Amino acid sequence: MGSVGEWDALVVGAGVSGLTTAVRLAEAGLRVRVRAARPPLETTSAAAGASWGPYMVSDPRVLPWSEQTRLALEKLAGDTASGVRLVRGMEAAPQPMEPPSWVVGVADYEPCRPEELPHGYASGWRYTIPLVNMPQYLEYLVLRLRTLNVAIEIGAISSFKEVGGSARILVNCTGLGSRFLVPDDEVFPTRGQLVVVDNPGIDTFFQDHAEHADLTYFLPHGSRVVLGGDATPGSEDLTPDPVAATAIVERCAAVEPLLRNARVRRILVGLRPTRPQVRVESDSIDGVPVIHNYGHGGSGLTLSWGCADEVLTLSGLQ
Repeated sequence: MGSVGEWDALVVGAGVSGLTTAVRLAEAGLRVRVRAARPPLETTSAAAGASWGPYMVSDPRVLPWSEQTRLALEKLAGDTASGVRLVRGMEAAPQPMEPPSWVVGVADYEPCRPEELPHGYASGWRYTIPLVNMPQYLEYLVLRLRTLNVAIEIGAISSFKEVGGSARILVNCTGLGSRFLVPDDEVFPTRGQLVVVDNPGIDTFFQDHAEHADLTYFLPHGSRVVLGGDATPGSEDLTPDPVAATAIVERCAAVEPLLRNARVRRILVGLRPTRPQVRVESDSIDGVPVIHNYGHGGSGLTLSWGCADEVLTLSGLQ
């Protein structure tokens, strides 16, 4: 791992939070390394939809973190290699409601007229937000780290003390791994399943504004569309459920009939690292200085750049 103090920061975890944090620290001039149990394309982040917007997350800092991330992703959308695209679409709710403040902050936000809403929805709005092809985006972040001479080392650790001497600070981006490494019994998995289909000609997104178990959304990514979804708190089962997958397709097809007969490419299952509140703060574990950055629920992408900036500030090393 290198001699004591060789690195300014060792980021533990290589999902979207870990990679983004490593980029932000390295671009601030710090000597950074990443250590992870699994490569980026095998993390939960690789199985995400993924669209910008706070979901399944609680923290008073969520709004500024989300806004910072949206602005960062909008800039990245200008680089076709990033996998980030700005796409216009609709979000709708089954009950009458005012849109959240983070929605109104998007430049082209506009409320929907009642006749524009799909059956079963009582309110909604249109706006343009970043949609992210997560495997491509993770590879983009890895390449960006490579140009900064940041290596990603694959290997599980059993404690932060095990690697504590290799850097001035450790940054804990281990998501569900924090249950055991911290340990933190407030972290729990929320299982989510997605269905990837051939794109039958859709270029706008749809997502319902809901936080119940059965979600309805479709996100176009070029030749494919990601359909979602579901949320099962406490489940760690990574086995695809064909019955749930059929229900996801049916819910999406009720909004967009073109999806009804689209060829299914893959069923993806991931575990969202859920916590009552996001944890981004300084700590000391077994005498090792640690900055935590985990518990993002379904908003790992949405909070990634904002939380990375927070970590940089907490490090005091810039």
